[in-house]
Amino acid sequence: MKLGAYTACLHDRSLDETLKILGELGLTGAEINAGGFVPAPHLPIDDLLGSAGAREDYLGRFAQAGIALTGLNVNGNPLNPDPAVGPRHAADLHRAIEIAALLGVDRVVTMSGAPAGEPGGGVVSWVVNPWDSQYLDQLDHQWNDVAVPFWTDIDARARDAGVKVCLEMHPQNLVFNPATLRRLVERTGATHIGAELDPSHLFWQGMDPVAVVEHLGELVFHAAAKDTRINAENVKLYGVLDDRFTRWPADQHPVGLGGRNTLNRWPEDPAWEFVAVGRGHDQDFWARFLRALAAVDPGMAVNIEHEDREFDQVEGLRLAAENLLAAARAAGV
Repeated sequence: MKLGAYTACLHDRSLDETLKILGELGLTGAEINAGGFVPAPHLPIDDLLGSAGAREDYLGRFAQAGIALTGLNVNGNPLNPDPAVGPRHAADLHRAIEIAALLGVDRVVTMSGAPAGEPGGGVVSWVVNPWDSQYLDQLDHQWNDVAVPFWTDIDARARDAGVKVCLEMHPQNLVFNPATLRRLVERTGATHIGAELDPSHLFWQGMDPVAVVEHLGELVFHAAAKDTRINAENVKLYGVLDDRFTRWPADQHPVGLGGRNTLNRWPEDPAWEFVAVGRGHDQDFWARFLRALAAVDPGMAVNIEHEDREFDQVEGLRLAAENLLAAARAAGV
């Protein structure tokens, strides 16, 4: 098993400095951003596409640091009906598959996306509780007319490239739990689409990530190490569908997500929040999680994703790495 980190939290550092930090933390893998919601400063895309020598030099930097390049990440919404977002994210995904193949990297991480709820619609619609038939009408359009054709094509591209596409089961996407992941695989006949098992979004939806791994089995291709703390007193009042997010003021330069879209500000007292590995669930959980992943694939890559607001980039990574490595020792993987 390769324990590493997704390097988006270190985009203010050079690639070489980032790899040095990971090595000092005892990690042996790195997942590099290739587009989508955030830029790709650690991936010289044009150089890698255009030159075998550039690809050799790039991989040499990882080898010199003792870090394996275990995946490319292109999280975004390739089905977004906004012409400034969806087509660009889709193109980034196509290109990430191509670059991964050229680099000999066999995992690309992304999201399934969500389109508009009706033909010609201009706004993303996410249906989660289709008790009214109009919501099933929306889902029929989203799946039959948009998602199935798009992901059938992606599966063919991935198959030709020898790359596995790993979907993060993320709310605000058509695929957000095991049932919807299986639905996509079955509806497209996919052989090269499966799950990137990120427990953080499963926790707040009330799922058991270990049970999810065991249920999906060989459809789990890749994994993330990100924890979630459920704030029980706040859940009593707001539930897990806590919608009290607010806009960042323009003068505070909110993070862009494509087109005119930006990242919003969390509530001060959220029902749940992302935290470093070990701050939401104890070592016993993480050891069981790693054992379940190893039972599927002993060589699986598990990459820390740091989004704990109480720690800076390096300190958050350090705490997560210490706890993840301790769990790995306890798990015997």
